[in-house]
Amino acid sequence: MNLKYVKIVVMEIQIIDQPIKVSDLQDIAKHQFGEMVKFVVDVEKEIIAIGGDLHADEEAVLIEAGSIQNNLWGINYYLDKEAENTLEFDSMINLRPSQNNRSRNVEDAETRKKIGVIINKLVL
Repeated sequence: MNLKYVKIVVMEIQIIDQPIKVSDLQDIAKHQFGEMVKFVVDVEKEIIAIGGDLHADEEAVLIEAGSIQNNLWGINYYLDKEAENTLEFDSMINLRPSQNNRSRNVEDAETRKKIGVIINKLVL
């Protein structure tokens, strides 16, 4: 019998409230999605959760840490794209009819802008 051993790397979800280097995100990305890292942004506390396979997992960590769900938005951060295309505002956790967000995208322009400001402050 031939057994193959596969190294599985499980990333721990981290809450980021201080700047993180793009090189650190590249390390996370190579163990998960290649050139993309999932973020959940708390637009009130101006923090992000990273390292989860699902936005919902990161959302749960932030809620456990005291965040309010209405302030949390899921995005994808692409490391290999031009600056204006780095952020993709697409996540199942963004479906919020009660907040007038009826799609997976962050529909409110002000919320998207605030997310961009937070990401620019925390990702170097």
